[in-house]
Amino acid sequence: MATYLVGDIQGCFDDLNALLKEANFDPASDHLYIAGDLVARGPDSLAVLRYVKSLGKHGHTVLGNHDLHLLAVSEGIMKPKGKDKTLPILEADDRDELLNWLRQQPLLIHVDQANEESPGFVMTHAGIPPVWNIKTAKKNAKEVESVLRSDRYIWLLKNMYANEPALWSPTLEGIDKYRYTINAMTRMRFCEPDGSLDMACKLPPEKVKDGSLMPWFQMPNRRKIDETLVFGHWAALGGVLTNNLLGLDTGCVWGGSLTMVRWEDGQRFSRPCPIHA
Repeated sequence: MATYLVGDIQGCFDDLNALLKEANFDPASDHLYIAGDLVARGPDSLAVLRYVKSLGKHGHTVLGNHDLHLLAVSEGIMKPKGKDKTLPILEADDRDELLNWLRQQPLLIHVDQANEESPGFVMTHAGIPPVWNIKTAKKNAKEVESVLRSDRYIWLLKNMYANEPALWSPTLEGIDKYRYTINAMTRMRFCEPDGSLDMACKLPPEKVKDGSLMPWFQMPNRRKIDETLVFGHWAALGGVLTNNLLGLDTGCVWGGSLTMVRWEDGQRFSRPCPIHA
């Protein structure tokens, strides 16, 4: 049994399929973990959803911002973004089954350490805000997941589109708490010195002229997370690999590549992708 971690697929089913074949992925015994954004700009988001769903207990994904947006579009809350290619999902005979499956997916996955040779990992789409430890992150993620899976999910989708509150406080309640959690786990890139989330800048860190902004994972007071934190979302980083960070968005759909890592031995699989965005 092997564990594979892959970055934002964004509807690039053929590229995903090619990587899995290269790695000799066995859907009957191996496990595939996806760092969110299954859908959007690539040519076949419908095939991606169908495939990951078909993996059953061997397929795992966290929700990304594009996945949540698809849910909002499907309910008529938002209009599709101009470059999204998700209409085939909305017109599919199995759309309700696929969308219901999608909203059952978590914001955070924590795979516990099996033994010293097989350490665990934590996965979210964009990361974990610097002020949170893993316990707080899991608690707040579960609260949002619970609402998404309930009959209140349309209310949540209607009210998640805003950048405030940008600063975490333990006193946050209701939609303010849920919105901060969604923004932090699916949209976060930079933080202000006080830890506030900046939702405007999407540049690579080295090109940011505003000296006050810092990548969330470089914040000096970031709470320690012992296990590797796996994330996607930030294509401009070109991937991240440090002792406890694994960034897997390497610009699929932006003319970069789709990247997958076999967790047990760290072997990387990468496939150049055409520009779809």
